[in-house]
Amino acid sequence: MRPYVVTGGRARSRISFDVVTLVVTVAGAPAAGHDAHASPEERRMLALCRGGALSVAEISAYLHLPTSVTKVVLGDLTEAGLVATRAPAPVVTGPSVELLQEVLDGLRALV
Repeated sequence: MRPYVVTGGRARSRISFDVVTLVVTVAGAPAAGHDAHASPEERRMLALCRGGALSVAEISAYLHLPTSVTKVVLGDLTEAGLVATRAPAPVVTGPSVELLQEVLDGLRALV
């Protein structure tokens, strides 16, 4: 099916997703095939995410959909309260090499 049809002509979601954003179906969301108002893609995403958290990239790959289309459909599901998302953990930078060297030198001086 053409992406234009799947997204209703929209190119973007009102919610911003990164490709590594994790998505999971919320408790109480209708089981796949039981929501008459959901599109086939929405039902497939709900069923897929019911098994555990998946990234936006994984959902796109499993469903053979472009990432942009996946983001639009996930935006609709998020606004409907059917899926929950979690942004990726921020990259934590460790202490600098210079600081570690000073600590090591200090410890050696104590011995």
